[in-house]
Amino acid sequence: MEFIKGFTFGWDSQKGYFKTERAKESLRLMQERTASEYCIIALTALQETAHTTEIDYKGLHMVDDDELIEMIEYAKSLGLKVILKPTVNCKDGTWRAHINFFDTDVPCEPKWGDWFASYRDYQKHYARIAEKTACDMFIVGCEMVQTERKEAYWRQLIAEVRQEYQGLVTYNTDKYQEDNVTFWDALDLISSSGYYPINDWENQLDRIEAVIKKYDKPFFFAEAGCPSRSGSAMIPNDWALEGSVNLQEQADYYQVMFEQTKRRSWVGGFGLWDWQTYLHDESEVEQNDDYGVYGKPAEQIIKTYYQSR
Repeated sequence: MEFIKGFTFGWDSQKGYFKTERAKESLRLMQERTASEYCIIALTALQETAHTTEIDYKGLHMVDDDELIEMIEYAKSLGLKVILKPTVNCKDGTWRAHINFFDTDVPCEPKWGDWFASYRDYQKHYARIAEKTACDMFIVGCEMVQTERKEAYWRQLIAEVRQEYQGLVTYNTDKYQEDNVTFWDALDLISSSGYYPINDWENQLDRIEAVIKKYDKPFFFAEAGCPSRSGSAMIPNDWALEGSVNLQEQADYYQVMFEQTKRRSWVGGFGLWDWQTYLHDESEVEQNDDYGVYGKPAEQIIKTYYQSR
């Protein structure tokens, strides 16, 4: 597997976003300013709560199929490789890792079987688009920690996705969960979200390396990044952490992350989090404390690193 020099793009895009020139210009700038070669297009379906079983992927909160296909084709016209990542969130704000049901079916209670049936329908819909547009990879889920113990359901889902899409298939587990997933053998790659404290990369890479050796699969960080906020380098996964804008702390985080992972030949790349569909104004970076790197010192660190690989 070639080294994945990637960025996540399109997160939280709604109907119509991908049709705009502003979105296309953002994608072009992502490639130009970070030397990215891969674009991970992340979609956001919704369910009401962590304990409801219907997944809505056809509402105004989603880009239409035709505009998604248009954006994939535009990305390819730029020379980018495309990874499609249909994800689900909860409308009430609960993180998707907490989607959960009783292990034993109970009358009048929501059931795993119903949720996975809806989730399979969602994934297979986009697997067909990934096949139609010749996407380079398909990610069947992201950070769905409580669902991961339902191994049989995941194996069935992966098998059905493969009937629709012939390319590489992976699952993006959450930080610290790489050694808890039991269905890696059914996938082509292992991937996870690498939001590890800046001073703990070596320990976590040691732990992940044991998983890679066990399954003998390629690995990459399908997500990784850090807000430009004081304190975030120690808790990069906490998007709600309160702190002052700190562009240097974000840059330092990327520098350390790249230095530590470069020593491990099995780390096969990144899908960094995240490049926004609608970019902030570059003149306002001193007031911007989110994960975006546009116009920030971290942007050049990423470009230099990707150009060196």
